[in-house]
Amino acid sequence: MLGSCRVVAVLLQLRAGSPAAAMSTLLVSQPRYSWLKELGLQEENPGVYNGLWGGRGEVVTTYCPANNEPIARVRQASLEDYEETVKKAKEAWNIWADIPAPKRGEIVRQIGDALRQKIKVLGSLVSLEMGKIFVEGVGEVQEYVDVCDYAVGLSRMIGGPILPSERPGHALIEQWNPVGLVGIITAFNFPVAVYGWNSAIAMICGNACLWKGAPTTSLISVAVTKIIAKVLEDNRVPGAICSLVCGGADIGTAMAKDGRMDLLSFTGSTKVGKQVALMVQERFGRSLLELGGNNAIIVFEDADLNLVIRSALFAAVGTAGQRCTTARRLFLHESIHDEVVAKLAKAYAQVRTGDPWDSDTQYGPLHTKEAVKMFLDAVDQAKQQGGSVVCGGKVIDRPGNYVEPTIVMGLPHNASIVHTETFAPILYVLKFKEEEEVFAWNNEVKQGLSSSIFTKDLGRIFRWLGPKGSDCGIVNVNIPTSGAEIGGAFGGEKHTGGGRESGSDSWKLYMRRST
Repeated sequence: MLGSCRVVAVLLQLRAGSPAAAMSTLLVSQPRYSWLKELGLQEENPGVYNGLWGGRGEVVTTYCPANNEPIARVRQASLEDYEETVKKAKEAWNIWADIPAPKRGEIVRQIGDALRQKIKVLGSLVSLEMGKIFVEGVGEVQEYVDVCDYAVGLSRMIGGPILPSERPGHALIEQWNPVGLVGIITAFNFPVAVYGWNSAIAMICGNACLWKGAPTTSLISVAVTKIIAKVLEDNRVPGAICSLVCGGADIGTAMAKDGRMDLLSFTGSTKVGKQVALMVQERFGRSLLELGGNNAIIVFEDADLNLVIRSALFAAVGTAGQRCTTARRLFLHESIHDEVVAKLAKAYAQVRTGDPWDSDTQYGPLHTKEAVKMFLDAVDQAKQQGGSVVCGGKVIDRPGNYVEPTIVMGLPHNASIVHTETFAPILYVLKFKEEEEVFAWNNEVKQGLSSSIFTKDLGRIFRWLGPKGSDCGIVNVNIPTSGAEIGGAFGGEKHTGGGRESGSDSWKLYMRRST
């Protein structure tokens, strides 16, 4: 299924009396959440944008993970809506591609400014609908703003070299042109930033974009698109340059199989990403895959342990363990193993759990009830395979999808549960003796996204960064596995998909090259 998250679909009831009753239960209708109106959100929202707002598909309700109360409804795209939107996006590309790149960059700059003006209210929506704490919600919007700033400069720099020719009086010119229409399928865990990474760079390269966000964060997709649409309208360019089709598996499958989709960027699970890749490859299309990660932190005996505790806590517990860069394995040298486990468990006990929009909350809920079930199943499997729970492992007794941040120790490095990515705050602590073995253990999982070592040994650091060190796309030294910067290329190897987004030369993936 291409819907990266599950939602509860409800048909709009037209019987007398039922609409009023339904609306009274929606958070968007309650005075406490009146700020949602600042983003243009209502009880029921159109989930299709192609220059005009609409949607003829089923109506879905999105829920707040902190209390499982309904927020608002979104009318998703039908396949007819999808077809119409693709046509309009292709037509819009004909206009957008003729606009000089620096002028495209100026429009992207304005999008960044518009997002900046709404950063707190949009960050609050991320907390409400996705469940991450407020500071992370605001930080995610800031990341989109930062990518816009980055893209503005890039719009004056993209291009290829002029190369010497072996023929007298000739030169070789490397010309870069936009691919055309970029489809962007994003996941629930970064419902703003990942679209920003893709769309800002794709736009300055001269592409039109078609976005399908996660169904469970549809309100965020609608709110972001409303902000972008206003900027495009003010600049008198087609709104379909940044089209939106909210939907589930049917829309995602249509995008993957559609030959008019010149590039399909997919962020989500490895399982679904493989299905996407096969469908795109069957038509010899281009795909950009950002998939799972089973990320490790390795701590040597010479490490600064105070730094290790803070970093491991942030990497494992941040976003309730729902980042693709979340630390899931912690390798400790045998000489410091017991000390680090004791200190880390003490730090876990001090994490403040609460409503994600409260400023003093450090740890929020999982995104869905299904995620809670997966958490419990993983803890049970870890116990069955010989692990012991140091702390956590249970559901927190309060409304919403809250679970205890969990540390498990005593498992072998190759236990099947250790090699399984569970999108939850479970950290497997493992013991090692030698550098060579632990580097190999870091690399033995199928994914290859992020990794980190903590050491003061310069020789070891360069071995870690070298050809026989980490095989991940993001390789850290003395910092957590999470927290990548927009200026570098973001992505990973192996079952992580091999795609790169955001900085460095990632812009080349959104263009085609001619010599």
